[in-house]
Amino acid sequence: MKFEDNIEAVASLQPDYLGFIFFEKSERDFGTNHIPEIPSSIKKVGVFVDAEINFVIEKVNTLQLQAIQLHGHESPEYCDALKHTQFFSETNDELLKIDVIKVFSIKDSFNFEVLKPYEDVCDYFLFDTKGKLPGGNGYTFDWNVLNEYPSEKPFFLSGGIGVDEISDINKFQNSKASKHCYALDVNSKFEIKPGLKNIELLKEFKQQVFTNNENKSS
Repeated sequence: MKFEDNIEAVASLQPDYLGFIFFEKSERDFGTNHIPEIPSSIKKVGVFVDAEINFVIEKVNTLQLQAIQLHGHESPEYCDALKHTQFFSETNDELLKIDVIKVFSIKDSFNFEVLKPYEDVCDYFLFDTKGKLPGGNGYTFDWNVLNEYPSEKPFFLSGGIGVDEISDINKFQNSKASKHCYALDVNSKFEIKPGLKNIELLKEFKQQVFTNNENKSS
């Protein structure tokens, strides 16, 4: 997310998370220290790419982020340092629970051994499509690769997910890999321009996904 009115409009759809990118090389770079008021049920996620750890800490404290998504080559030690950093709420001085989400990129195959050092230092994994950019490339990877997922840790599924992928999402929900799929991460397929989301398209996507889930459970 990038634009205030658009942030508020997307928040009205009640997503579980809203992401804010802090990476100057990205066209979606948030570039400000003000997020408009959104419902407390929505977690604010800061997205970082090989950032200095003090920069991440400063953004979490300033914007009261609830999750950190790491999209670069951050080490397990880096993730562990963030997990053990104490963040405080600006309203009541209570400790903030910060989720650490580590991103891994996939194309046609993936070595799941690389996940092991991150098991105890991250709350979630996120699997995205390997491309020229660290995210937001607009196309999917072969989700069948995740049928070999060896971990019990919940993960986010990302990479070029849009309305045209609804049928693939339905198939994925019946796959072995879906057992630990915690969330769908959507971005570029809903953009009018970088950082500006198409509200009507998001509404359509949400309606179709929820309708299909209801039909599946009934």
